[in-house]
Amino acid sequence: MERLQSERKELEAAVVAAATKVEDLTREQSKAERDVEQVRARRERDEQRLQAGQVASPKDLENLQHEIESLTKRQSDLEDVQLEIMERLEAATAEHDELRQKLSEVESRLEATERTRDEAYAAIDAEAENVRRDRAEAAADVTDELLALYEKIRSQQGGIGAAALRQRRCEGCRMELDTSYLLKVAAAPPDEVLRCEECRRILVRTADSGV
Repeated sequence: MERLQSERKELEAAVVAAATKVEDLTREQSKAERDVEQVRARRERDEQRLQAGQVASPKDLENLQHEIESLTKRQSDLEDVQLEIMERLEAATAEHDELRQKLSEVESRLEATERTRDEAYAAIDAEAENVRRDRAEAAADVTDELLALYEKIRSQQGGIGAAALRQRRCEGCRMELDTSYLLKVAAAPPDEVLRCEECRRILVRTADSGV
């Protein structure tokens, strides 16, 4: 989620920058279109004057023809600029659309990840509630003195206050117990509280204790 949130933030900034670029180029394209239209309209008026024979003076006629040539070149140059802006705008629009698509995909993935997280939290909460209930039922049969000892050891041993004894080994610290101590374990009454010599956790004897 942190990675996707960071990616979303970067994409949001990129989308804003791309949208700004599209807006700037759109305004630039509108200006270029107006410039082309102004030159085209002026050249058409001059051509109409020329074709209508409204210019009688040879000098004025020469100046008009020269102006038409200049306007034709100017129009061509402006149309080239307009075309270049259109190409840049097309590329910027495509980039903007692509970034928006990526942002949408990241947001969808983020929403799915959040749902997965929430489902995991709900499952953990349900499991924790079951464990609390099972613990309360188990603790009801334990004396206050033994329960206090268990809680003390649990706080000192990373949350594990008791460990099973299997195959002569404490499953809390994974150490094999000394033979002499194992003999003591074998001779102890079933209700006697025994503790591991190594980690001091309460030992829970099992059918597979090895003693």
